Amino acid sequence: MRNYKLTIAYDGSRYQGWQRQATTDNTIQHILEWSIGRLVGYRVQVDGSGRTDSGVHARGQVANVKLSKLYDVDDLKDALNRCLPEDIRILQVELVRSNFHARKSAKGKKYEYYIDCREKPDVFSRRYCYHYPAELDIEAMRDAVKYLIGVKDFSAFTDNKETNDTVRRIYNIKIVKSGDKIRITYYGSGFLYHMVRIMTGTLIEIGAGKRDASKLPVVIASEDRSLAGFLAPARGLFLRKVYY
Repeated sequence: MRNYKLTIAYDGSRYQGWQRQATTDNTIQHILEWSIGRLVGYRVQVDGSGRTDSGVHARGQVANVKLSKLYDVDDLKDALNRCLPEDIRILQVELVRSNFHARKSAKGKKYEYYIDCREKPDVFSRRYCYHYPAELDIEAMRDAVKYLIGVKDFSAFTDNKETNDTVRRIYNIKIVKSGDKIRITYYGSGFLYHMVRIMTGTLIEIGAGKRDASKLPVVIASEDRSLAGFLAPARGLFLRKVYY
């Protein structure tokens, strides 16, 4: 068996997230497995670097799939893109070591979240930004970043009550304003369920003057989800890159 690494972009607007589900075929993972299986003539398993929620997008999701024969990687990429719907695209195919696993081999991830603060949402980006029609204090948001960076227990920033492994490392968070739009970029070893969206909601509340940044250590120490910010909508979130 040959192991192929896939770099994938997708518009998550009409899908029920990455992860295959028993109740629907409308997931990115299922469509990839079905399309590749149709191309090669047998069932395959596609393993992703992690799950993205319903409505979340990706510019650099990574997955791997093991196939029984050697393919030219460019020919395989082109053949797959002919099979896939137009809102899912294979950006690159690479032949990798047999022990490479998209999730287990990952060293870190980069996410981007987009916010549109104008009075009315931008016509062309409204499906890919969270429309928050109010002025945000960018400096207050940037000041809050220092409390989130480092190795911490992020129990207060996840909606998954079942996991016991809630410690993650945040390497950096960058906040850039361009006109009426804001981009928040998160770099971390990994992220919990809803973690980026809850951190974004928390930073927005700080920028809106509804929350004091200096109280973030108390929120983190509490491990209490109810003390963190709101869950920012999925449509503004992109998985930008996976690091190996």
